[in-house]
Amino acid sequence: MQAIIVTGLSGAGKTQAIDCLEDMGYYCIDNMPPALIKSFIDLTADGKGIDKAAFVIDVRGGMLFDDLKEVLEEMKKDDIDYKILYLEATDRTLLRRYNETRRTHPLSEGGLAGSGIKKEREMLAELRNHADFIIDTSNMKSAQLWAEIKHLLTSEESHKTFMINVMSFGYKRGTPLAADLVFDMRFIPNPYYVKSLRPLTGNNAKVSKFVLKHQITQDFIEKAMEMIEMLIPFYTKEGKYSLTIGIGCTGGHHRSVAVANEINKRLQELGRRTTLQHRDL
Repeated sequence: MQAIIVTGLSGAGKTQAIDCLEDMGYYCIDNMPPALIKSFIDLTADGKGIDKAAFVIDVRGGMLFDDLKEVLEEMKKDDIDYKILYLEATDRTLLRRYNETRRTHPLSEGGLAGSGIKKEREMLAELRNHADFIIDTSNMKSAQLWAEIKHLLTSEESHKTFMINVMSFGYKRGTPLAADLVFDMRFIPNPYYVKSLRPLTGNNAKVSKFVLKHQITQDFIEKAMEMIEMLIPFYTKEGKYSLTIGIGCTGGHHRSVAVANEINKRLQELGRRTTLQHRDL
């Protein structure tokens, strides 16, 4: 039995994901109590014609959701083949989706989706760290999400499957919880103090040139690339298929954006699959 645990943030696209998996031949169950997963797998073990299944499990299960960690540990001990597919999106995207659909977030207090999203991120942080696949659906249409899921689950080459998520951010708004690796760019001379560059961002060619012209910036990028490439085989060996890299500076507008763009470009030149997000722009 091949099992996929579909989880992640409410509003991030789990319904579309389960529709895709159903088309791929998975027996799909939405809002499954975690404690019943093992029983279902045992039930179908005796030739019931079901060799792969997908279970959507999230905070809608309330207190039942707390059983998931223990259930996953049992499945691992019993050598049950499973993968965790985690879907997420930016707060801004999730808020827009809730406003468009007029639905209520399952953890919202007084109907405020923002508070529910924050609480849900905190609750799912540990589960996200153990996910095999992480997809940010912020800029994805349904067809793109389907294509990404199919690629992740059918590709046999780890080099092509491994996803690197590059994210710039500003420390004044906090370190991103999603980041596996965090690099601090505050050692680079700050374009903010150049009057003509202050209103621009790291996406501007002038700001990028200013940030990247310093030898220390180039030395850092070279060392960071070496470390990332060194780590990827060890992540894949441990069954991980994604890595989120946080690139931070004070405000998240200049240095972090320029360096994130450059690292993303170099990774793509090496044939790596990447996503790029500037959190605080």
